[in-house]
Amino acid sequence: MISVTDIAASKILKSIAKRGRGEGIQVGVRTTGCSGLAYVLEYVDNPNLHCVRHYDSNGIRIFVDPKNIPYLDGMIIDFKRNGLNEGFEFINKNERDRCGCGESFRV
Repeated sequence: MISVTDIAASKILKSIAKRGRGEGIQVGVRTTGCSGLAYVLEYVDNPNLHCVRHYDSNGIRIFVDPKNIPYLDGMIIDFKRNGLNEGFEFINKNERDRCGCGESFRV
């Protein structure tokens, strides 16, 4: 299960409304960086429900490729503002550590 906080859900819903289309978000991982994996978050306009699993959290439909579930199960997506920077934060109990720059992680 992947969940989205209230503030992250609000930001996602506003972005979908601004785009004028979207069924939800797809969350996954890709190989990169010094620790090995990085999070990927994309808007989904036409979900292929035969190839993905989906969850609903705070009014957001979250799509996940089954091969990414072992990395993401139990993750919480939040939205943080820190000074002039703002963005989504991935709180993942499966992470063992992150690289020094914070861009990649290892499970």
